[in-house]
Amino acid sequence: MRNFLAALLLLTTGRAYTQELFVYTEPASNMSAKSLGARLTQNFANEQGRVNYMVKPELMLGLSKKLMFHADAIFSNDRHNSFGINGAGLYGKYRFYSSDEVHQHFRMAAFGSYSFANNHITDAFIQLQNRSSGYEAGLIATRLKNKLALSAGASVVHALDNRRQPFKFGDAQRNALNYSVSSGLLLLPKEYTSYKQTNLNVMLELLGQVNLGNGQSIIDLAPSVQLIFNSRMRLDFGYRQPLLKSMHRNMSPGGLLRFEYNFFNIFK
Repeated sequence: MRNFLAALLLLTTGRAYTQELFVYTEPASNMSAKSLGARLTQNFANEQGRVNYMVKPELMLGLSKKLMFHADAIFSNDRHNSFGINGAGLYGKYRFYSSDEVHQHFRMAAFGSYSFANNHITDAFIQLQNRSSGYEAGLIATRLKNKLALSAGASVVHALDNRRQPFKFGDAQRNALNYSVSSGLLLLPKEYTSYKQTNLNVMLELLGQVNLGNGQSIIDLAPSVQLIFNSRMRLDFGYRQPLLKSMHRNMSPGGLLRFEYNFFNIFK
């Protein structure tokens, strides 16, 4: 009965907003308060004739409607084809502004993250929670109206030395500006009649980074499709395609597959 009431509450207060659960970025909205989420993300890319595979198990905790945390570990096959743990990360987000109306809202949040990586540094592109050690702080703003969600974010990221190798591109290139623009559209259902209905969302995200030391940059385009079952289980399919690359980066176009499950009202 408790689980049913939690799902019903999600249906009446946040179910219409599932199209802002972006695949490659976080929205300004938080997960439900007093909830726990488990997520498994897999990335696939063809790099120089070999398949680069990364899997990231992740736990997410919603302490309140304004504050949430993530903790993850990263496993991948490094360039020597040995599969193992390559790092870990922490992420926190605080929603400090919210203006909510019927079928629409505008929200803003601040976030920070820290990542530790032990693999070899090959790119000037700073990829926290993937290949680079470092920390990040930024802001996100998300606007939703009816079935369309738009979000924009910006952050400053600082690269630290990895355990196996120091950052080899010079101290002047350790800092970068990340930015993103995301859109999400709810296609199905046309009308809500039950929390058990399956949601179908389509996303398109623009992801960029500018190195503050040398001005070099990258821009990626990432379309994705998302399914949500019973208001608590989520399945994402995404593909990230580089559009602009003026800095050194070995990243090739790659796919993403993610599974997520949420537990509501886990504590009082």
